[in-house]
Amino acid sequence: MSFQPVIPLGGLGGWRFLQRTQENQQETFAASARLQRDVAHFRDRIGDIGTAADLVEDRRLLRVALGAFGLQDDINNTFFIRRVLEDGTLDRTALANRLTDRRYRAFSEAFGFGNAPLPPATIGPGFADRIIEAYETRQFEVAIGRQDSNMRLALGAQRELAELAENGGTEKARWLTVMGTPPLRSVFETAFGLPESFGALDLDRQLAGFRDRSQRAFGEDSIAQFADPEKRDALIRRFLARAELQTGGGAPALPQSPALQILQSGARPGGDLGLL
Repeated sequence: MSFQPVIPLGGLGGWRFLQRTQENQQETFAASARLQRDVAHFRDRIGDIGTAADLVEDRRLLRVALGAFGLQDDINNTFFIRRVLEDGTLDRTALANRLTDRRYRAFSEAFGFGNAPLPPATIGPGFADRIIEAYETRQFEVAIGRQDSNMRLALGAQRELAELAENGGTEKARWLTVMGTPPLRSVFETAFGLPESFGALDLDRQLAGFRDRSQRAFGEDSIAQFADPEKRDALIRRFLARAELQTGGGAPALPQSPALQILQSGARPGGDLGLL
């Protein structure tokens, strides 16, 4: 049986445990047989893929490609995904540029099938490594989410905010990326205590609302502030505390499974994990 990540409790306690053990848990998870089969297939085949049609026709390749961007739920929507890829991102009317969810734009841009006269990115050096690294990271987050969906959101926010805060662009563009990335948006909405009706406001009022709540909570209204690990941690702790209140408590503690006993002892058969 493949390794499944362990979270012994929910809320802030579970988050602290996950932070201490994440590196070793993620390495063990990435070594699982199924993940490694998918990774090997992607590495072996992706350099020969020159069109969107080629990619969507190979389900194993597509699983890695979509999974790297958190879009794995679209695995059966091959017509839609092919259109997203073939349209590219250079034309403002391209499908990926018109979708609210910004992950589709990042996906299409990364593969570059529709951005002629530029060649597809699949033939470029290091492409497979970048996609595989993102896939393994997000698959770990998916596995965490099967036990505690809030922990998955927290992990994703920790990773994505660090990247977004250090990228170029205006603060408005950064906030729009947050607003257009459903998992990241959910973290901010919960952390700021925003009602469900907030999403029905026009875009400018939503943007102003996010920035105002950020100013009140953290003393700054910028995304750039989250380049600071302490600021990211403060946001995540705020999110988890509010999420716990909304659900009436954290995720129930797991039974003393063999995996949990291994993590707590800091060892596993055949080697020392040094998790704690």
